Amino acid sequence: MKQLNRQPTLSKQHRPHHHRLPLPRSLASYLLREHRLLFVLLGFLLASSCFLIYPSFTPLSSSSSPRDTVAARIRRGGGGGGGASSVVVSAAAAASRRLPVGVRKPPLRVVVTGGAGFVGSHLVDELLARGDSVIVVDNFFTGRKENVARHLADPRFELIRHDVVEPILLEVDQIYHLACPASPVHYKFNPIKTIYKTNVMGTLNMLGLAKRVGARFLLTSTSEVYGDPLEHPQKESYWGHVNPIGVRSCYDEGKRTAETLTMDYHRGAGVEVRIARIFNTYGPRMCLDDGRVVSNFVAQTLRKQPMTVYGDGKQTRSFQYVSDLVDGLITLMESEHIGPFNLGNPGEFTMLELAQVVKETIDPSARVEFKPNTADDPHMRKPDISKAKSLLHWEPKISLKQGLPRMVSDFQKRIMDEKR
Repeated sequence: MKQLNRQPTLSKQHRPHHHRLPLPRSLASYLLREHRLLFVLLGFLLASSCFLIYPSFTPLSSSSSPRDTVAARIRRGGGGGGGASSVVVSAAAAASRRLPVGVRKPPLRVVVTGGAGFVGSHLVDELLARGDSVIVVDNFFTGRKENVARHLADPRFELIRHDVVEPILLEVDQIYHLACPASPVHYKFNPIKTIYKTNVMGTLNMLGLAKRVGARFLLTSTSEVYGDPLEHPQKESYWGHVNPIGVRSCYDEGKRTAETLTMDYHRGAGVEVRIARIFNTYGPRMCLDDGRVVSNFVAQTLRKQPMTVYGDGKQTRSFQYVSDLVDGLITLMESEHIGPFNLGNPGEFTMLELAQVVKETIDPSARVEFKPNTADDPHMRKPDISKAKSLLHWEPKISLKQGLPRMVSDFQKRIMDEKR
């Protein structure tokens, strides 16, 4: 009987574990007891709201957008050539690069060749003011360290003494190629270097850098590509009237060659390029004795010397203030248009009219002295800027009578320092 009432003995592996709670229930109890779950849910909701509730930035439209930085291009494997199709990105790809509101895009890394010069230094001022990092490459043939000295303590500014006729390796997002002597006194000093080394080899080196790192490239060309024009005012579609063997041809033809190289790199290697044709520009930091008419007249009048007028003084020029030009260059670089674009002030003055404005601004008793005209001097020069107005929404704002006093103040200080 005792054997019949005995309960069967269960093996150890079949015994139920009634004294332990399942693991998930224990974890839930622990989270509730320690308030962990509350913080987990709160963090999840905050993270989700950043990406689902707030709107996003507008998608970028090009693989080399002005805010498409070096690091982003490296991640995508950009930088080489591969044809023009390589610079086109679909809308879906652009949308995938949207950034949530509140996440700032990194600043650009920009190189400015000739950045210690007259125009270049003003461009550097503006790029640094908007938060970009700037590398100035200059051999100081016409540029001056004083033009950029105030930026030397800025960690976002670098100054490299280098001639663009030699290659240079940099990681940058944009290249403003300004390096080239622009006044007759300077480019006639060594015409072989001006046309071949600076305008050809220098431009090739900078275009090669743009291709290698996938940077956007802007060439500062000149109104001199129109030569002594037969069309007035000059439109970008005008091919020019240039003497290819004249004393000015080293600059005129050099810039025409640079434009050719720029477009060939765009068509053949897919480099994003921009071309600006700059007309006469004046303002602070111009060289005192560079042979250009505005700086000549101002410096001569301040030194109590007669203003030198070549020929009969009836040849015409247009004059834009440097801040208008800098605004135009940045606007062009940030746009999606290649160009070329005329950047100048369409206000037209004869040399005698300019001399009169200088007299009214500085010294009404100033005199004019006539000398024989120089070879191949253009008779007329006035930009048609309708293309820039239409596509870039750019036009100059400062008239000659407004801008000239600012230049005079700068020249007065430097001439006084010169006398000391």
